[in-house]
Amino acid sequence: MTSRRSGRSAGRAAEEGDALAALRLVTAALADRKALDPMVLDLRGLTAAADYFVIVSGTSDAHVRGMAEHLMEALAPRGVVPHHVEGLTQGRWVLLDYVDFVVHVFHPELREFYQLERLWGDAPVLAAGAPEGGSKG
Repeated sequence: MTSRRSGRSAGRAAEEGDALAALRLVTAALADRKALDPMVLDLRGLTAAADYFVIVSGTSDAHVRGMAEHLMEALAPRGVVPHHVEGLTQGRWVLLDYVDFVVHVFHPELREFYQLERLWGDAPVLAAGAPEGGSKG
């Protein structure tokens, strides 16, 4: 089976394991930069656009940009580089497309406006809430 856009062949279990390992790196790197309200949605079986969405918020445009830049710097040494990046200059909604997963780093106002969690309400939530086992309520 070939993965979306990359054309590389690999076993499904290996691909899933690689994606989940990368997602752990992503959530850890974003937690390092104090990401707010992290959520990982499992989109497999719902869309061919990506297997997972990672959604987080920052407190300001600078915080959003800083989290996105830190994430790219943290993943690059492991050979994980984005296929496409949008919104980095503005810092309101940065989209980092890593093919198997897409990271959305939002300014809170835009996250509330677009409500991706609601749009993809049928997707199982793999991780949500504060890292380190904390929760919002």
